[in-house]
Amino acid sequence: MLSWYLGGFPAFVAYFSAAVLMVGVFGTIYSLVTPHHELRLIRKGCAAAIPAFLGALVGYVLPLTSAMRASINLTDFLIWSAIAAIVQVLAYLVARLVMPDLSKRITNNDISAGLLLGGIALTFGLINAAAMTP
Repeated sequence: MLSWYLGGFPAFVAYFSAAVLMVGVFGTIYSLVTPHHELRLIRKGCAAAIPAFLGALVGYVLPLTSAMRASINLTDFLIWSAIAAIVQVLAYLVARLVMPDLSKRITNNDISAGLLLGGIALTFGLINAAAMTP
């Protein structure tokens, strides 16, 4: 009886581990791609970088979970995870169109710039998640 309940456990471990790994990879790459390097700024106590980075992370995880539910296998999930990361980088570029000095303002601890970037990242993440749902 217990084996029936745990039959899906290997798939759970595979998808969960892959998702956690992808979030870590995304967070690292995203922080390196943006000129203001959120992780470095957060470590220095820059509050403006927090909503910007958390918005990007949540904006990434929303479609990641949609991809996890809709994927036919782990490879499919990883492909859609990469697409979700690309969309988040595009969200950052859109935010820079709206506020050209965005990275400088975040570096200077301008909370409004961090909130704008975080909000745009969340918006793109929600749209991306909906687009990944069959």
